[in-house]
Amino acid sequence: MMKIKFWGVRGSIPCPGPYTMKYGGNGACMELRVEGRKEVIVIDAGSGVRELGNSLVKNELRNGPLEVALYLSHTHWDHIMGFPYFTPIYIPGTMLKVHGPVTYEDDPLEDVVGGQMKYRYFPINVGELSANIKYERLREEPGRDLGGGLILVTKFLNHPITALGYRFEHQGKVFCTCYDHEPYRNLFITDPNHPEYDEGMAYEGEQVAEEQNRAVEEFFRGADLLVHDAQYTDKEYQDKVNWGHSTFEHAIAAANRAGVKKLALFHHDPDRSDAQIDEMAKNYCQPRKYGDTEVFFATEGTEIVL
Repeated sequence: MMKIKFWGVRGSIPCPGPYTMKYGGNGACMELRVEGRKEVIVIDAGSGVRELGNSLVKNELRNGPLEVALYLSHTHWDHIMGFPYFTPIYIPGTMLKVHGPVTYEDDPLEDVVGGQMKYRYFPINVGELSANIKYERLREEPGRDLGGGLILVTKFLNHPITALGYRFEHQGKVFCTCYDHEPYRNLFITDPNHPEYDEGMAYEGEQVAEEQNRAVEEFFRGADLLVHDAQYTDKEYQDKVNWGHSTFEHAIAAANRAGVKKLALFHHDPDRSDAQIDEMAKNYCQPRKYGDTEVFFATEGTEIVL
Protein backbone atom coordinates (compact mmCIF):
# COMPACT_ATOMS: atom_id res chain seq x y z
CA MET A 1 0.00 0.00 0.00
CA MET A 2 1.11 3.56 -0.77
CA LYS A 3 -0.48 6.71 0.63
CA ILE A 4 0.08 10.11 -0.96
CA LYS A 5 -0.77 13.43 0.65
CA PHE A 6 -0.61 16.85 -1.01
CA TRP A 7 0.98 19.57 1.13
CA GLY A 8 1.50 22.11 -1.67
CA VAL A 9 0.10 22.22 -5.21
CA ARG A 10 0.98 25.65 -6.62
CA GLY A 11 3.65 26.52 -9.14
CA SER A 12 6.06 29.42 -9.51
CA ILE A 13 5.42 31.19 -6.18
CA PRO A 14 3.26 30.65 -3.06
CA CYS A 15 -0.02 32.54 -3.28
CA PRO A 16 -1.91 32.31 0.03
CA GLY A 17 -5.05 34.38 0.39
CA PRO A 18 -8.85 34.38 0.25
CA TYR A 19 -8.95 33.33 -3.42
CA THR A 20 -6.80 30.20 -3.04
CA MET A 21 -8.10 28.72 0.22
CA LYS A 22 -9.93 25.77 -1.35
CA TYR A 23 -7.16 24.29 -3.51
CA GLY A 24 -4.31 25.81 -1.53
CA GLY A 25 -1.65 28.44 -2.07
CA ASN A 26 1.52 26.60 -1.02
CA GLY A 27 4.31 25.56 -3.36
CA ALA A 28 4.94 21.99 -4.49
CA CYS A 29 5.29 19.32 -1.81
CA MET A 30 3.95 15.78 -1.47
CA GLU A 31 4.31 13.11 1.19
CA LEU A 32 4.54 9.43 0.30
CA ARG A 33 4.08 6.68 2.87
CA VAL A 34 4.82 3.08 1.96
CA GLU A 35 3.41 0.24 4.00
CA GLY A 36 6.02 -1.32 6.27
CA ARG A 37 8.49 1.53 5.78
CA LYS A 38 9.37 3.93 8.59
CA GLU A 39 11.11 6.39 6.29
CA VAL A 40 8.89 9.23 5.11
CA ILE A 41 9.32 10.09 1.44
CA VAL A 42 8.89 13.76 0.54
CA ILE A 43 8.71 14.96 -3.04
CA ASP A 44 9.82 18.57 -3.41
CA ALA A 45 10.39 21.23 -0.79
CA GLY A 46 8.21 24.11 -1.87
CA SER A 47 6.57 26.18 0.86
CA GLY A 48 4.19 23.29 1.61
CA VAL A 49 7.03 21.36 3.24
CA ARG A 50 6.87 23.67 6.27
CA GLU A 51 3.49 22.32 7.40
CA LEU A 52 4.60 18.76 6.65
CA GLY A 53 7.66 19.21 8.85
CA ASN A 54 5.60 20.66 11.67
CA SER A 55 3.23 17.70 11.44
CA LEU A 56 6.07 15.19 11.61
CA VAL A 57 7.54 16.86 14.69
CA LYS A 58 4.17 17.10 16.43
CA ASN A 59 2.89 13.63 15.68
CA GLU A 60 5.87 11.33 15.13
CA LEU A 61 8.97 12.60 16.88
CA ARG A 62 7.78 10.96 20.09
CA ASN A 63 8.30 7.59 18.39
CA GLY A 64 12.00 8.18 17.82
CA PRO A 65 14.26 10.09 15.43
CA LEU A 66 12.71 11.04 12.11
CA GLU A 67 13.85 9.36 8.92
CA VAL A 68 13.11 11.35 5.77
CA ALA A 69 14.03 10.90 2.11
CA LEU A 70 13.54 14.11 0.12
CA TYR A 71 13.31 13.79 -3.67
CA LEU A 72 13.57 17.06 -5.57
CA SER A 73 12.11 17.21 -9.06
CA HIS A 74 14.57 20.03 -9.79
CA THR A 75 16.24 22.93 -8.03
CA HIS A 76 14.21 25.95 -9.15
CA TRP A 77 13.54 28.08 -6.10
CA ASP A 78 9.81 27.39 -5.86
CA HIS A 79 10.68 23.71 -5.32
CA ILE A 80 13.38 24.20 -2.67
CA MET A 81 12.40 27.43 -0.89
CA GLY A 82 10.67 25.59 1.97
CA PHE A 83 13.81 23.67 2.92
CA PRO A 84 15.07 26.24 5.50
CA TYR A 85 11.64 26.08 7.20
CA PHE A 86 11.50 22.27 7.41
CA THR A 87 11.67 21.90 11.19
CA PRO A 88 13.21 18.37 11.28
CA ILE A 89 16.53 19.73 9.92
CA TYR A 90 17.03 21.56 13.24
CA ILE A 91 16.43 18.49 15.41
CA PRO A 92 19.38 16.28 16.44
CA GLY A 93 18.92 12.68 15.39
CA THR A 94 16.94 13.42 12.24
CA MET A 95 18.19 11.36 9.30
CA LEU A 96 17.59 13.23 6.07
CA LYS A 97 18.64 12.07 2.62
CA VAL A 98 18.25 14.67 -0.13
CA HIS A 99 18.07 13.35 -3.69
CA GLY A 100 17.75 15.29 -6.91
CA PRO A 101 19.25 16.43 -10.20
CA VAL A 102 21.50 19.42 -10.73
CA THR A 103 22.19 21.21 -13.98
CA TYR A 104 25.73 22.46 -13.61
CA GLU A 105 28.49 19.90 -13.19
CA ASP A 106 30.53 22.08 -10.84
CA ASP A 107 27.70 22.69 -8.39
CA PRO A 108 26.95 19.74 -6.10
CA LEU A 109 23.39 19.27 -4.90
CA GLU A 110 24.42 20.26 -1.38
CA ASP A 111 25.56 23.68 -2.56
CA VAL A 112 22.46 24.30 -4.68
CA VAL A 113 19.99 23.42 -1.92
CA GLY A 114 22.04 24.74 0.99
CA GLY A 115 23.16 27.84 -0.86
CA GLN A 116 19.95 29.63 0.11
CA MET A 117 20.99 29.22 3.77
CA LYS A 118 23.74 31.81 3.82
CA TYR A 119 23.71 34.78 6.13
CA ARG A 120 23.01 37.16 3.26
CA TYR A 121 19.71 35.35 2.68
CA PHE A 122 18.84 33.56 5.93
CA PRO A 123 19.77 33.92 9.64
CA ILE A 124 20.94 30.31 10.01
CA ASN A 125 23.79 28.86 8.00
CA VAL A 126 23.43 25.39 6.48
CA GLY A 127 26.46 24.28 8.47
CA GLU A 128 24.61 24.95 11.72
CA LEU A 129 21.84 22.41 11.09
CA SER A 130 21.51 19.65 13.67
CA ALA A 131 20.14 16.88 11.47
CA ASN A 132 22.31 14.28 9.80
CA ILE A 133 21.91 15.28 6.16
CA LYS A 134 23.27 13.43 3.14
CA TYR A 135 22.94 14.45 -0.48
CA GLU A 136 22.80 12.33 -3.63
CA ARG A 137 22.70 13.59 -7.17
CA LEU A 138 20.29 11.62 -9.35
CA ARG A 139 20.20 10.98 -13.07
CA GLU A 140 17.85 9.01 -15.26
CA GLU A 141 17.72 5.37 -14.13
CA PRO A 142 15.53 2.48 -15.32
CA GLY A 143 14.99 1.12 -11.81
CA ARG A 144 16.48 1.42 -8.34
CA ASP A 145 15.65 -0.96 -5.51
CA LEU A 146 14.96 1.15 -2.43
CA GLY A 147 14.35 -1.92 -0.27
CA GLY A 148 11.17 -3.41 1.11
CA GLY A 149 9.78 -4.03 -2.35
CA LEU A 150 9.87 -0.34 -3.35
CA ILE A 151 11.29 0.41 -6.80
CA LEU A 152 12.13 3.88 -8.11
CA VAL A 153 12.39 4.80 -11.79
CA THR A 154 13.60 8.27 -12.77
CA LYS A 155 13.03 10.07 -16.09
CA PHE A 156 14.45 13.30 -17.47
CA LEU A 157 11.74 15.83 -18.29
CA ASN A 158 11.63 18.89 -20.55
CA HIS A 159 12.32 22.01 -18.47
CA PRO A 160 14.77 24.93 -18.70
CA ILE A 161 16.98 23.16 -16.14
CA THR A 162 17.45 19.45 -15.47
CA ALA A 163 14.27 18.01 -13.98
CA LEU A 164 13.29 14.45 -13.08
CA GLY A 165 10.02 12.61 -12.97
CA TYR A 166 9.68 9.92 -10.30
CA ARG A 167 7.92 6.58 -10.62
CA PHE A 168 7.46 4.64 -7.37
CA GLU A 169 6.34 1.01 -7.69
CA HIS A 170 5.24 -1.11 -4.72
CA GLN A 171 3.25 -4.35 -4.63
CA GLY A 172 1.79 -3.82 -8.08
CA LYS A 173 0.81 -0.18 -7.50
CA VAL A 174 2.41 2.76 -9.31
CA PHE A 175 2.65 6.42 -8.29
CA CYS A 176 4.24 8.83 -10.79
CA THR A 177 5.19 12.50 -10.95
CA CYS A 178 5.71 14.44 -14.19
CA TYR A 179 6.52 18.07 -13.43
CA ASP A 180 7.94 20.60 -14.19
CA HIS A 181 7.52 19.44 -17.76
CA GLU A 182 6.67 20.78 -21.20
CA PRO A 183 5.91 18.61 -24.24
CA TYR A 184 8.89 18.17 -26.54
CA ARG A 185 8.54 19.96 -29.86
CA ASN A 186 10.41 20.29 -33.12
CA LEU A 187 13.11 22.93 -32.66
CA PHE A 188 13.91 23.24 -36.35
CA ILE A 189 12.17 25.48 -38.90
CA THR A 190 9.11 23.70 -40.29
CA ASP A 191 7.82 26.33 -42.70
CA PRO A 192 8.84 25.30 -46.26
CA ASN A 193 8.65 28.94 -47.35
CA HIS A 194 11.24 30.06 -44.81
CA PRO A 195 14.61 30.84 -46.47
CA GLU A 196 16.47 28.66 -43.95
CA TYR A 197 14.08 25.69 -44.15
CA ASP A 198 15.81 22.32 -44.40
CA GLU A 199 13.50 19.40 -45.11
CA GLY A 200 15.82 16.80 -43.62
CA MET A 201 16.40 18.70 -40.41
CA ALA A 202 12.69 19.49 -40.05
CA TYR A 203 11.82 15.83 -40.46
CA GLU A 204 14.50 14.71 -38.02
CA GLY A 205 13.39 17.30 -35.45
CA GLU A 206 9.81 16.06 -35.67
CA GLN A 207 10.90 12.47 -35.21
CA VAL A 208 13.01 13.30 -32.16
CA ALA A 209 10.20 15.27 -30.52
CA GLU A 210 7.72 12.45 -31.08
CA GLU A 211 10.19 9.90 -29.75
CA GLN A 212 10.83 11.89 -26.58
CA ASN A 213 7.12 12.46 -25.95
CA ARG A 214 6.48 8.74 -26.36
CA ALA A 215 9.28 8.00 -23.88
CA VAL A 216 7.67 10.24 -21.25
CA GLU A 217 4.32 8.53 -21.75
CA GLU A 218 5.96 5.13 -21.41
CA PHE A 219 7.48 6.33 -18.16
CA PHE A 220 4.06 6.84 -16.57
CA ARG A 221 2.21 4.13 -18.51
CA GLY A 222 -0.34 2.28 -16.40
CA ALA A 223 0.17 4.48 -13.33
CA ASP A 224 -2.47 4.21 -10.64
CA LEU A 225 -1.85 7.88 -9.85
CA LEU A 226 -0.05 10.42 -12.03
CA VAL A 227 0.65 13.93 -10.77
CA HIS A 228 1.24 15.95 -13.93
CA ASP A 229 2.22 19.54 -14.64
CA ALA A 230 -0.87 21.43 -15.88
CA GLN A 231 -0.25 25.14 -15.39
CA TYR A 232 -1.87 26.46 -18.56
CA THR A 233 -4.74 26.08 -20.99
CA ASP A 234 -3.85 25.53 -24.64
CA LYS A 235 -4.65 29.18 -25.33
CA GLU A 236 -2.51 30.46 -22.44
CA TYR A 237 0.38 28.26 -23.52
CA GLN A 238 0.81 30.09 -26.82
CA ASP A 239 2.52 32.92 -24.92
CA LYS A 240 4.41 30.57 -22.57
CA VAL A 241 6.29 28.28 -24.97
CA ASN A 242 9.68 27.25 -23.56
CA TRP A 243 8.68 28.18 -20.00
CA GLY A 244 8.75 24.48 -19.12
CA HIS A 245 5.11 23.74 -18.29
CA SER A 246 2.26 21.73 -19.77
CA THR A 247 -1.38 22.38 -20.57
CA PHE A 248 -4.45 20.68 -19.16
CA GLU A 249 -5.25 19.34 -22.61
CA HIS A 250 -1.81 17.80 -23.11
CA ALA A 251 -1.69 16.20 -19.64
CA ILE A 252 -5.13 14.64 -20.02
CA ALA A 253 -4.51 13.33 -23.54
CA ALA A 254 -1.12 11.86 -22.59
CA ALA A 255 -2.54 10.21 -19.46
CA ASN A 256 -5.35 8.63 -21.46
CA ARG A 257 -2.98 7.29 -24.11
CA ALA A 258 -0.81 5.80 -21.37
CA GLY A 259 -3.69 4.11 -19.56
CA VAL A 260 -3.31 6.14 -16.35
CA LYS A 261 -6.07 5.42 -13.83
CA LYS A 262 -6.05 8.70 -11.84
CA LEU A 263 -4.59 12.02 -13.02
CA ALA A 264 -3.96 14.89 -10.60
CA LEU A 265 -3.58 18.20 -12.42
CA PHE A 266 -0.78 19.94 -10.54
CA HIS A 267 1.41 23.05 -10.37
CA HIS A 268 -1.54 25.44 -10.52
CA ASP A 269 -0.76 28.90 -11.83
CA PRO A 270 -0.44 31.35 -8.91
CA ASP A 271 -2.94 33.69 -10.59
CA ARG A 272 -5.56 30.93 -10.84
CA SER A 273 -8.29 31.45 -8.23
CA ASP A 274 -10.41 28.76 -6.60
CA ALA A 275 -13.42 29.98 -8.57
CA GLN A 276 -11.53 29.66 -11.85
CA ILE A 277 -10.34 26.15 -11.01
CA ASP A 278 -13.90 25.19 -10.07
CA GLU A 279 -15.07 26.33 -13.51
CA MET A 280 -12.28 24.40 -15.21
CA ALA A 281 -13.12 21.30 -13.21
CA LYS A 282 -16.62 21.35 -14.71
CA ASN A 283 -15.02 20.88 -18.09
CA TYR A 284 -11.84 18.90 -17.60
CA CYS A 285 -13.00 16.61 -14.79
CA GLN A 286 -16.26 15.34 -16.26
CA PRO A 287 -16.25 11.52 -16.00
CA ARG A 288 -15.23 9.86 -19.28
CA LYS A 289 -15.42 13.14 -21.27
CA TYR A 290 -11.74 12.80 -22.17
CA GLY A 291 -11.40 9.03 -21.81
CA ASP A 292 -11.17 6.48 -19.02
CA THR A 293 -8.71 8.36 -16.83
CA GLU A 294 -10.20 9.93 -13.68
CA VAL A 295 -9.12 13.59 -13.71
CA PHE A 296 -9.05 15.98 -10.75
CA PHE A 297 -7.29 19.12 -9.61
CA ALA A 298 -4.74 18.51 -6.84
CA THR A 299 -5.81 20.06 -3.52
CA GLU A 300 -3.78 20.69 -0.40
CA GLY A 301 -4.60 18.19 2.32
CA THR A 302 -6.00 15.53 0.00
CA GLU A 303 -4.86 11.97 0.75
CA ILE A 304 -4.96 9.16 -1.80
CA VAL A 305 -4.39 5.50 -0.94
CA LEU A 306 -3.15 3.08 -3.58
